[in-house]
Amino acid sequence: MAQVLGIGGIFFKTDNLEATRDWYERVLGFSLEDWGGAVFPASARAYQVWTPFERDTDYFEPSSAPYMLNLMVDDLEAVLARAESEGVEAIGRQDDDTFGKFAWLIDPNGIKLELWQPAVSSS
Repeated sequence: MAQVLGIGGIFFKTDNLEATRDWYERVLGFSLEDWGGAVFPASARAYQVWTPFERDTDYFEPSSAPYMLNLMVDDLEAVLARAESEGVEAIGRQDDDTFGKFAWLIDPNGIKLELWQPAVSSS
């Protein structure tokens, strides 16, 4: 049976390509390829999700973009410390979720980023 295997990438427009690439490299530690994007290895620790939201959701606020990016991280504390050293403050945080730890940033394009450190599996 033909089926979708997962998220193949995240693509979005920006008014300042170089500044956006630089921000993700400096603030979040992206390792950019020569062609300008990043390739992430598969993770045995977590999974990818696809979730539509009601049009009137406030979950993406304060961003006005009609989408949000969820980025899986291996060490939320270290990523947040790196962001803070670049002058980027988290706009929220949730540490008691059974799915793991979450924090939110806004990128230079006004896009809300959900940083997710998956919970350690008990198996």
